[in-house]
Amino acid sequence: MSDDVSDGWAASASAWIVEQGEDGDYGRRFVLDVPMRARIEGRGFRRALDVGCGEGRFCRIMQRAGIATTGIDPTEALLARARQMDPHGDYRHGRAETMDIDASFDLVVSYLSLIDMPDLRPAIAKMVAALQPGGTLLIANLTSFNTAGQPDGWTRDREGILRFSIDHYMDERPIWVAWRGIRIQNWHRPLSTHMTLLLDHGLQLRLFTEPQPTGGNSEQIARHRRVPYFHIMEWQKPV
Repeated sequence: MSDDVSDGWAASASAWIVEQGEDGDYGRRFVLDVPMRARIEGRGFRRALDVGCGEGRFCRIMQRAGIATTGIDPTEALLARARQMDPHGDYRHGRAETMDIDASFDLVVSYLSLIDMPDLRPAIAKMVAALQPGGTLLIANLTSFNTAGQPDGWTRDREGILRFSIDHYMDERPIWVAWRGIRIQNWHRPLSTHMTLLLDHGLQLRLFTEPQPTGGNSEQIARHRRVPYFHIMEWQKPV
């Protein structure tokens, strides 16, 4: 998440806070939270860095799992909300691409934040640098299939049937998405861009999954099963 006015986050912060609430939006509550929690609970993680922590919701989830957390985000209004909800938490203003963090974390998390980063290469380098040897980088991200269909997303064909069109898949580009008072800039990148950057740092892939919804109404479930929205990756830094 960015504090650059041109990407929409500062203007959208209030609507974002309302949209997320305490339990998160549909994708977090019914698709991502369960598998993300399964990757952090009961595995002995002690100290986590949440990159793009926003209003701090996943930091609070990790704390309930017994993990000490540090959250970093460039949007001041979201950090203010995080501190309001968690007055004793460690929340810092900064960007992934330029953060000054030492290698003291055994877990680094990017929960739907890679899509907000215009400079992905230095951002991933900084996240890897923050990991202890043997540490885990846990990523939840929008799939590249999904971002390649934005901003139009679902449209109706001549017969009135909802379709999701994917185009210009290989072209890395910013995209604007808007819903319920939120208008922000995301980035589409082919999956190979993410995979190559992570592999180039010598990270070892331990998990790749495309989670399916576990709740919500039938229409929401059907859309998430027809077109993949999210993937989860877990990478390990070599000892």
